[in-house]
Amino acid sequence: MKHSVLTLRKTAIVLSALTALLIGVAVISVAVGPTSISLRDLWHVLVSPGGADLETTRLIIFDIRLPRVLLALIVGAGLSIAGTTFQALLRNPLAEPYILGISSGGTIGAILAIAIGAGLSQIFTPLFSFAGSGLVMVLVFALGRRRGFMDPHALLLSGVMVGAFFNAIILLVVSLLHQEMRTAFLWLLGNLSDADFGSLLLIASGLLMLQGRRFNLISTGDETATYLGVDVPRVQKQSYLLASFITGLAVSVSGVIGFVGLLVPHSCRLLFGPDHRLLLPASFLAGGIFLILCDLLARMVLAPAEIPVGAITALVGAPLFIYLLKRS
Repeated sequence: MKHSVLTLRKTAIVLSALTALLIGVAVISVAVGPTSISLRDLWHVLVSPGGADLETTRLIIFDIRLPRVLLALIVGAGLSIAGTTFQALLRNPLAEPYILGISSGGTIGAILAIAIGAGLSQIFTPLFSFAGSGLVMVLVFALGRRRGFMDPHALLLSGVMVGAFFNAIILLVVSLLHQEMRTAFLWLLGNLSDADFGSLLLIASGLLMLQGRRFNLISTGDETATYLGVDVPRVQKQSYLLASFITGLAVSVSGVIGFVGLLVPHSCRLLFGPDHRLLLPASFLAGGIFLILCDLLARMVLAPAEIPVGAITALVGAPLFIYLLKRS
């Protein structure tokens, strides 16, 4: 009983602190840019109606920066939840959507849509990207099954190999593009400038957060989890499909943003421990914080020019991946 109370207290403290930090980072990201907005003007625009003298500020906030911050929050949170889920199911800290190859399927779909033409790509790029992620998800899932059960090692290796295969196709297709080359490269490196978001990603993330206790039991081994009442194949299948669905949604609206699902869950595990009842919501909030900060950095380093946010996350995530690989 005492342990349970301490766990609840720790969870409340950690999640409250992360929520406060998320709000603070979001406010800073909305206020900072090529055109700075004072906290006073920000308060008047968000809270007080009217004020014709603040019309330009209102347009900057509601048409450009706030949608972009919300997109970074949702995509970062979703990718972090997906990474935490894959690491729990595969019991491997190197597992994440980018490494498992699911992101490469979305990229193939997006680049094929871009190759159709600039006018069509505006309509079909997210649709093609989501379809590509879905096809790769099914392929990796099929290759990762052994005798009717999901084999974590086979799944991880299948994802890496499928991702390598599709990355080769991506390079081939991009090399054949001409006018659309810049748009394709922006997609490959992740881009949050075309802000768009939906509630499906949040709903899927919430469903995964409800699996915290089951993930704790699965991490002790499939036999132990089954003995304690967990339907391991069903939980693995549902969670894998939800995590892949989240990845497909994220790639369809933001392009390829790698290493968020690797860096954030691992950092949260080091800071807050391995209990998935805390780790999942903490990773959700921390993922949003991390991607908002990366997007702010991408906008400000070479302002008014902009660096693709995927380049910033890769610069941070790649060294961590090498560290984990050597440690493993």
